[in-house]
Amino acid sequence: MPDLVLFQPDIPGNTGTLLRLGACMGVKVHIIEPAGFRLDEKAFRRAGMDYLDQAAMQRHLNWEQFEEWRHTTNRRLLLLTTKSDQAYTDFEFESSDLLLLGRESTGAPDYVHEAADARLTIPMHGEARSLNMALSGAMVLGEALRQAK
Repeated sequence: MPDLVLFQPDIPGNTGTLLRLGACMGVKVHIIEPAGFRLDEKAFRRAGMDYLDQAAMQRHLNWEQFEEWRHTTNRRLLLLTTKSDQAYTDFEFESSDLLLLGRESTGAPDYVHEAADARLTIPMHGEARSLNMALSGAMVLGEALRQAK
């Protein structure tokens, strides 16, 4: 089953929404700290509602700790970004993939781009720049789950 990974999230509502999605889909959500808000039940409760008790969340104190865990578990890192030409709809997902979403305010730094095994984008119409982080995560996770059947 693919996992979602949030890189230093800024907005507790998006994180709560993705934790709720993870609970509903049976997907673990990893949070790479530091976050732009307190990582406690009160911060998540509004968006996650009662699903937080069902959510599988793993916290990583920093990027280095996450990378050490990732390499130990031999997981492929897929960065969801607007800075790619590879559409997620043209990609072959694996059940052990990690779908990483960058910070809402600044995206992912260069060192995260360099560490990614693939960088995927959601093709958009016209001059649109980006979608909400939680919506993007849901779209790509849906395709990854469909392929992982």
